[in-house]
Amino acid sequence: MEISGVSVIADYFVIATGSSDRQLKALADAVAEAGEEIAKRRVLLKNVDGQAESGWILIDLGDVIVHIFSPLQRKHYNLEGLWAEAKVLLRVQ
Repeated sequence: MEISGVSVIADYFVIATGSSDRQLKALADAVAEAGEEIAKRRVLLKNVDGQAESGWILIDLGDVIVHIFSPLQRKHYNLEGLWAEAKVLLRVQ
């Protein structure tokens, strides 16, 4: 989602769902690893918050914030509804 027009906290949200704690952790590890590679090109991995067991992991890459949810937590927090004014760039089911 492109949120630059509706928020100053970031330019983009990436929202993903993992079906198990193991999958959430694997997704978060892959994003963090990619973030470290990108950091070498001046985009910094700023923070990783949350754990797979909580159902929500947030990875702050500066202009891009990645949210990795369990299905239950994604439905509960409903970021797509909260940021409904943002432009959805890509949706993969």
